[in-house]
Amino acid sequence: MKTFNRAFTVAVFIFLYIPMIVLAVASFNQGTDIAVWKGFTFSQYGELFRDRVLLPLLLNSVIVAVISSLVATVLGTMAALGIHSMSRRMRRVAMAVTNVPLTNPEIVTGVSLALLFAFLGQLLKIQGILGFFTLLIAHITFNLPYVILSVMPKLTQMDPDLRDAAMDLGCPPVKAFFKVVIHEIMPGIFSGALMAFTMSLDDFVISYFVYGPNFVTLPVEIYNYTKKPLQPKIYALFTLLFLAILLVMVIMNLVQARDDRRRRQGRGVFGHIRKDVRVG
Repeated sequence: MKTFNRAFTVAVFIFLYIPMIVLAVASFNQGTDIAVWKGFTFSQYGELFRDRVLLPLLLNSVIVAVISSLVATVLGTMAALGIHSMSRRMRRVAMAVTNVPLTNPEIVTGVSLALLFAFLGQLLKIQGILGFFTLLIAHITFNLPYVILSVMPKLTQMDPDLRDAAMDLGCPPVKAFFKVVIHEIMPGIFSGALMAFTMSLDDFVISYFVYGPNFVTLPVEIYNYTKKPLQPKIYALFTLLFLAILLVMVIMNLVQARDDRRRRQGRGVFGHIRKDVRVG
């Protein structure tokens, strides 16, 4: 049974990553046909970095991703702290509401936000309301649940007596919060910020319904490229985006592994102290 499970897992990973490997190989191909290898070259990457259309759009995507992930991280952390302080029943209800946007189809979220912005535009008499700010608000909205779900486990794992102990030692409540609570949940905050950044950077469905002609992101423009034969430099762009997101995910996993290791070491030291106290 173990052999079957391992073989099945390997087959799933191969199925998931072979398209990306094919795409990366095609980005180094001298020819334009992805099925015919005509030699190795970096020229596609050179054309990409000389492109005056795609790079500004990539910058737009990065700007939206950075700002939305930072705002969502702050708001999501505050929301997680509020949910954690609720009673168990209310916390369960709040988390169920938080999970709804994750299970809701993106096209439904995109259409709903587009209708909301159109209604606000008519209410406030604003022509062409869709643009940077509507895109930013939409990205913050769908990023919030990822931050909350990343921070909540760290709040649950944290010893509730740590903050009280810091206040007993003379720390004011605000200082105790920043010295103890933030320090304990920082890996969750960092993981949530990275997750929000990656989700925002490559989002297309929701962005397609809330963007305006004055501010276009890269995924939306790439959709227009798919309506005609793709240029080889697009393969290079896809490869770089995949590597960037892969790097972010590796960093996030390393941070989580480091935090788990630190917690295990802390529990071990605490266990030895308790054992020594009992022996004494």
